[in-house]
Amino acid sequence: MANAPALKFEQIPHPAPVPGATRDQAIADPGFGTVFTDHMISIDWDEGQGWHSARLCAREPILLDPAASVLHYAQEIFEGMKAYKRDDGSMALFRPEKNASRFNDSARRLAMPELPEDAFIEAVETVVKADRDWFPSVEGGSLYIRPFMFANEHFLGVRPAKKYKFLVILSPAGNYFKSGAPAVSIWVSSDYSRAAPGGTGAAKCGGNYAASLVPQAEAIAEGHDQVVFLDAVERKWIEELGGMNLFFVFDDGTMITPPLGGTILPGITRDSLLTLAREEGLTVREERYSLEQWRDDAKSGRLVETLACGTAAVVTPVGRVASRDGEFTIGSGGPGQLTTKLREKLVGIQRGTVEDTHGWVRRID
Repeated sequence: MANAPALKFEQIPHPAPVPGATRDQAIADPGFGTVFTDHMISIDWDEGQGWHSARLCAREPILLDPAASVLHYAQEIFEGMKAYKRDDGSMALFRPEKNASRFNDSARRLAMPELPEDAFIEAVETVVKADRDWFPSVEGGSLYIRPFMFANEHFLGVRPAKKYKFLVILSPAGNYFKSGAPAVSIWVSSDYSRAAPGGTGAAKCGGNYAASLVPQAEAIAEGHDQVVFLDAVERKWIEELGGMNLFFVFDDGTMITPPLGGTILPGITRDSLLTLAREEGLTVREERYSLEQWRDDAKSGRLVETLACGTAAVVTPVGRVASRDGEFTIGSGGPGQLTTKLREKLVGIQRGTVEDTHGWVRRID
């Protein structure tokens, strides 16, 4: 990978970009994941040439053969990241090298080619520069970035494909949760697991999310915002939500989060919070934590806060947890002091209002 030749990105003019007035109306209140910008990045890979044909072009439909292997064997991975606008008008990314590294971890697990990390970052920066005028003006707004790769060789044999396509698209984004509640409510899944040891839990692939849709729908039907999964072996240990990691904060100044171990996605927000929490003087541990402990500690008052974190929702307080065996409230049921403080510090670093002492922010000039 280190010796891979550098890719040169061709910039193909957009034949009909969205008019400014139409764009401004679309981004006034974009919600999450439903509005898309003018451009995309496209890079091809095949067994003979490696990575080639890197280009910035108009976002357009993808032509796929009905036998494209992604449609049959699900060789597909993606990343989720954001571009932020800073007070001086510049754009910035948050720890993009971590996304590039995790993308390649996912690629290896699904027998897909790795993309050089510098090409990944250049691809992201190129499309953000092209579509910076799509940045939404809503409070907390961002440009959500979706790099993804899929197998597009057409064949029906069960083997790794010999052709792939890497794309990057952008979506102006507002707030992730729409409930308006001060904290989210979580439903514990009793019948479904997100991942098993030896599976693809640590990879960011579509199949993991497809498997979460039924239990997530169950959570919503029960009146909750998100579903939380237990481990697949003992069915007792907390793992993660459908798309977020969890932290538990105690009255003695300790904080724990479930260990990765191959079944939990290694979240970049999760990793950042581990660092920020230690800077706040907390004793932070990565260790298993059971549903029974969660319930007992919340009822005794030993557990004072639970927070969920991820790129889309950033840092979100968890106020209520329910299952078929009943429900319990965490603290006052609203945002805790530490959750609020960590969120403000993380968002401040991302947006340039808090000093970045870790070199996490990458400016886009």
